Amino acid sequence: MNNQNITILVVDDEKNITDLLKDILEDEGFTVETASDIKEAKEKLKEKDYEIVFLDVWLPDGEGTDLIPFIKEANQITKIIMISGHANIPVAVKALKEGAYDFLEKPISTDSILAVLQKAINEIKKDLEYIFLKQQQTKDIEIIGNSPPILKLKKQIEKVAKTNAWVMIFGENGTGKELVAKSIHFLSERADKPFVDINCAALPDDLIEAELFGYEKGAFTGAVNRKIGKLEIADGGTLFLDEVTDMSLPAQAKLLRVLEEKEFTRLGSNHKIKVDIRVISATNKDLEKEIEEGRFRQDLAFRLAVVPIYVPPLRERGEDILLLAEHFLKKSCIENKMNPLKLSEEVKKVFLRYSWPGNVRELKNLMERLCIFATGEEITLEDLPPYMFRGKSPTGKKIEIKPLKKVREEAEKEVIKLALEKYGRNLKEVAKALEIDLSSLYRKLKQYNLEE
Repeated sequence: MNNQNITILVVDDEKNITDLLKDILEDEGFTVETASDIKEAKEKLKEKDYEIVFLDVWLPDGEGTDLIPFIKEANQITKIIMISGHANIPVAVKALKEGAYDFLEKPISTDSILAVLQKAINEIKKDLEYIFLKQQQTKDIEIIGNSPPILKLKKQIEKVAKTNAWVMIFGENGTGKELVAKSIHFLSERADKPFVDINCAALPDDLIEAELFGYEKGAFTGAVNRKIGKLEIADGGTLFLDEVTDMSLPAQAKLLRVLEEKEFTRLGSNHKIKVDIRVISATNKDLEKEIEEGRFRQDLAFRLAVVPIYVPPLRERGEDILLLAEHFLKKSCIENKMNPLKLSEEVKKVFLRYSWPGNVRELKNLMERLCIFATGEEITLEDLPPYMFRGKSPTGKKIEIKPLKKVREEAEKEVIKLALEKYGRNLKEVAKALEIDLSSLYRKLKQYNLEE
């Protein structure tokens, strides 16, 4: 961060102090403005943002600490450095509690000013990096789409995120259930706390307790060190239980007890640990069927599914398919440092006809693969995997069983026709594009009745 990009406000009613600070700070390349009281400072704070404010404790129209909330409201990253001519520890403590960054006592030396200033700048850099990372996280959790089912989903997320209600997300594999869970977390008041996910389907029964609750050294064979469990890590934040219906019944019973009591003990310990967590769970199964067939506890289902949310499959949000495809294609090209690509109109038609059994995940993976293996500037039908045509040729025509020689001849004729159209019947160019000699081209034109 360049000093010229940092603007400092000095608020003090002693002109010799403001002049001193202004001279020192401007010599270091900072932009400096001054104010002599709270009223003037407020006017300046309304007009622009300041990265750092030097604020006197006592001002003609009130205590400097009264200005701290106003400064913080104007800009959260602003660092406030209090200055005072009186060695008053209670005042300093109050200022720091109110949100001041540091405290300097008059008379102020150049060295002390520059030292505290450098620390403040380093903290501002960290704050800006954190804000940038949060913005990136927000981009990563963006749900792409404008179809009615997705607009409905976005509204549900926005509403439930403002609450502390527990949510169960339903949807097929690949629909983006984890993305929904992250969206709820990062739009909630718990956004600055951990988002901890557990894939219940990937954990064997004998490891679920250790993963959830953690364990002490020596709790069992192989426990050579203490391990902090996911519940403890998620304290204050969100615990995401993916594919929760795949959890065994014994593990469900233990989880239910913890969720009701909001406390647990690590394996091998008697010490109770209290946690404050929000639980979001997800499943691709029919919950009622799982309960009826005895594979999932009804009381746990009631506890987890306070707010049920359904994520629609891609086939139910047709108007989002091309939007998502172009988004993933652009992202893949950037990440793989490839030239921009676009989808041909024929490919778009295939995408809209295809059922997408793997949902958004399948589309995302396909676009990355197409980006890597594309041979031109446009994704064409020839680039698509055969399974996407489901009994149809790349042109959309139904495939008939016929002798392979006949199939080859028909395909050959179509390619020659395309080449003739593209090169305006410039036969030399056509032969060159088809990588055959002119005599062979003349024979094929005669064979397929393509002569003029």
